[in-house]
Amino acid sequence: MRRTRYFLNTIRETPSDADNISAKLMIKSGMIRKLASGIYEWLPLGFRVLKKVENIIREEMDKAGGVEVWLPVIQPKELWLKTGRWNVYGKELLRIKDRKDQEYCFAPTAEEVITDLVRKETNSHRQLPILLYQFGLKFRDEIRPRFGVMRSREFYMKDAYSFHTDEKNCLEWYWKLYDCYNLIFKRCGLNFRAVEAVTGAIGGNYSHEFMVLANTGEAEIAVCECGYAANTEKAEILEFKENTNEKDFLEMKDIPTPNKFTVDEVSDLLKIPSDRFIKTMFYKADESKIILALIRGDHQFNEDKIIKNIKAERIEKISEEEYSKIVGTKVGYAGPVGIKEIAAKNGHKIDLIIADHHLKGVLNGVSGANKDDAHTININYPRDYSPDIWADIKIASEGDRCLKCGKKLTFARGIEVGQVFKLGTKYSAKLECFFLDDKQEKKPMEMGCYGIGVSRTVAAAIEQYNDEKGIIWPIQIAPFHVYMVSVETEDENVMKISGDIYDLLTKNNIEVLWDDRDERAGVKFNDADLIGIPYRIVISKKTISSNEIEIKKRKDNSMSRIKISDIDKFISTVKSEI
Repeated sequence: MRRTRYFLNTIRETPSDADNISAKLMIKSGMIRKLASGIYEWLPLGFRVLKKVENIIREEMDKAGGVEVWLPVIQPKELWLKTGRWNVYGKELLRIKDRKDQEYCFAPTAEEVITDLVRKETNSHRQLPILLYQFGLKFRDEIRPRFGVMRSREFYMKDAYSFHTDEKNCLEWYWKLYDCYNLIFKRCGLNFRAVEAVTGAIGGNYSHEFMVLANTGEAEIAVCECGYAANTEKAEILEFKENTNEKDFLEMKDIPTPNKFTVDEVSDLLKIPSDRFIKTMFYKADESKIILALIRGDHQFNEDKIIKNIKAERIEKISEEEYSKIVGTKVGYAGPVGIKEIAAKNGHKIDLIIADHHLKGVLNGVSGANKDDAHTININYPRDYSPDIWADIKIASEGDRCLKCGKKLTFARGIEVGQVFKLGTKYSAKLECFFLDDKQEKKPMEMGCYGIGVSRTVAAAIEQYNDEKGIIWPIQIAPFHVYMVSVETEDENVMKISGDIYDLLTKNNIEVLWDDRDERAGVKFNDADLIGIPYRIVISKKTISSNEIEIKKRKDNSMSRIKISDIDKFISTVKSEI
């Protein structure tokens, strides 16, 4: 493709609203343009990369036994009510009405629709297992879309679903698709890792995320040398068993802390480290039960672990108004000492107190005094408070030990590009997706779910492969294989030889973007580095005077010259890498 005929405009200035590397480089290199908050137009250069990733996924999904379908993005409310997710998704679900005032949503995912489809088309065990997949747009109304196409409201993904007669067969296909995903991301040229993950709003009881490793990654993963790996929300850690000695307990007393209510603020005021604080959080479980969760002050609450340990469907933080009614204070001054009795006096019931294991090792701790502008110091377990449940309810962090082998976990950052789920019968039972077994008994189908963010994978590749000059594409998903620069385009000989080389490369199925613009060489070289195409060929009066062309490899910025007559060797090298 000649650059003079291609719809491509690069930008020199860094966009002010681009908040990560991939967003900056995708806009500067002419891959995307922003239409509205979290909504982007894909220009020809970016679209080529998107389709290359899509084609790799399609080829591997077909090899795994998948059959491609195309599902509607506008889905009826009734299906979502049956699964109970119409309200679970909250404001992220874009709800719309048609002219008849019937309610629909713009699909953020496809569990309801695909299950309903299979329910209507399949009834015998002889038709199972089946694996259906699609590529399509999704929409999630993120409150703060950021990172360009990495966390946009509208995005392009591949979702797949498998249906089975029993759990054993479902698990076999789960691992089959797990292997398929490993092949997909290897073919995309990415450095990635599969890690255990929480199932989130999709549900199910088993899941792995595929994380592209990058220092700029938004997610953190915990890794152990024994082979265990999980995102920090899922990572299960060895129970902390250190207990305090009652001989060291000091007398509890309340200290004035006016207008200081966060751990950091009170820590600074009292000169007590945050790891001696008892942090409190009130939740409403399944819309009715009041739960108080307790963790150490330097740790973070893990809501997925809380849900699992209290056996709830969902939890949400209570409002500030509810908080004040339960505790009788401003927000930030609750503590575990006598809290159930205080709530009862205020006409409320705390159904359950759950505490993280690490609190057993907190000696003479600090927490809210259950009255305004005061904190209690020298709180100790079991003298001063006693939770109903002890459990691992924190996000994994430095110093934690692996549940599998007991060694210390290490941490890395990554970008989620895919996830596989073993759903079980969560959707099939609710949507009556049954089959008849060999005894003619009706049973719900076991299901698996497998998603890849196609547009997100493009951005993740850029986050992983870039330098100060621009993108460095893996050749497997690069928009073109070669960026050919003709210097002195007014010279007939330069243009003739450029045309001959262009024809030879394209004849050998090597994709070439030929920069034939009447621009300075420096401008063209800067664009080549910015766009990040794996190889750059330079043809000029100087090179052809020696019957040579100049070749630069973008990956390592190495430069070399070869004889024009040796172009076949270069072609062989490129073809071996594609």
